[in-house]
Amino acid sequence: MELYNLQPAAGSTHNGKRVGRGYGSGKGRTSTRGHKGAKARSGYKKKIGFEGGQMPLQRRVPKFGFKNINRVEYKAVNLALIQELAEKNNLAKIGIEELIAAGWAKKGQLVKILGNGELTLKVDVEAHAFSATAEAAIKEKGGNAVKL
Repeated sequence: MELYNLQPAAGSTHNGKRVGRGYGSGKGRTSTRGHKGAKARSGYKKKIGFEGGQMPLQRRVPKFGFKNINRVEYKAVNLALIQELAEKNNLAKIGIEELIAAGWAKKGQLVKILGNGELTLKVDVEAHAFSATAEAAIKEKGGNAVKL
């Protein structure tokens, strides 16, 4: 180690621009902040979405309606698809795993069985929710509608 290769520790020095130290430094007077305005003052912070005084996009776009933050989103599966799956794979019990394997639902998705279509087989169905008509149709054929 020699004097010529000494360096300050990494991160201990910053940009090296010493502002406000007189005219002779080249960075005196306005201290590289330009002339007047909010950006020339200390403590300046730009508000999120500020567009230089122009009406911000967030306030220009019309707003309407209501978004329920507690809404539960279900993937709808009709009885016709349950009938088709039961016939094709010769199943007596259809759960979420079978629907995922068939590509009608994704992992982690909530599934609701709806009553559209005709059910001719006795099938036990497991799902997160059932419509009243779907549950009645399943029970009419001797199957069970099990809510998860």
